[in-house]
Amino acid sequence: MTKLYGVIGDPIAQSLSPMIHRGWMREHDIDAEYLAMQIPAGELEDGLDTLARRGASGLNVTMPHKHDALALAGSVTPRAKTIGAANTLWRPRDGTWHADNTDAPGFLATLAGLISAPLRGQRVAVLGAGGAARAIVYALHSEGASILLANRTLARAQNLIAEYGDQGQAQGHQAVTLETGLIALKEADFVVNTTSLGFQNGLLDLPAGDDKLFYDISYGKAAKVILTQAKAAGWRIADGLPMLVYQAAFSFERWFDILPETGLALERAQAVIDAANG
Repeated sequence: MTKLYGVIGDPIAQSLSPMIHRGWMREHDIDAEYLAMQIPAGELEDGLDTLARRGASGLNVTMPHKHDALALAGSVTPRAKTIGAANTLWRPRDGTWHADNTDAPGFLATLAGLISAPLRGQRVAVLGAGGAARAIVYALHSEGASILLANRTLARAQNLIAEYGDQGQAQGHQAVTLETGLIALKEADFVVNTTSLGFQNGLLDLPAGDDKLFYDISYGKAAKVILTQAKAAGWRIADGLPMLVYQAAFSFERWFDILPETGLALERAQAVIDAANG
């Protein structure tokens, strides 16, 4: 019997997840379909009930449902609980939704190809303290990095850092305003941008990069403006497309006990983005 998987969000039509997962399903001869399904904000509970009745076995979750998906799951991994968001759901034989967050390991897998030194002890500047930053902060903290979290609303950054308590203090985590953080970028080993400025064609007041890494977790047009600016300022740049593919691979592994090869999926995704950008 063909099993149902998919990605849920609003909007969702632009998602690359169906192409990525369908390719892996073909490669591993898995009898399943993977659909992009739009569920409006505030309607996730009804949407999950409907999908459960349709026999859905696993879902990827994107905005604006990651927080609600965590709250509605019957079982949550410690990682997802700490992050405060879920991007992967599955229904085993008990019939309830189980939740995990694969954004954090997806981010770390991407970094492995971008930095040579271990994260422990490195000073990492994270720009933005919204939902997207939570998995990044979790991943960096878990690997022993010292985090400088910079956000326009200082209280939001402070609240996120406070969640790591004494461990965060011991690792030297610090919350500052975005303006202060941008000034301090030259003292960081590398920078991770999680802000949504790229979606609005916004720019950052970046200092000289001295060939240090500037990583934007968005991709395509959303990353292009700021990464172009960062490259001109002397930063070594990377976007978040590999993170998208890696987090998808870890979701696939959760569902099928198979960790798929990511290289071809990344090439396909990049080709789609290049074609869309002309």
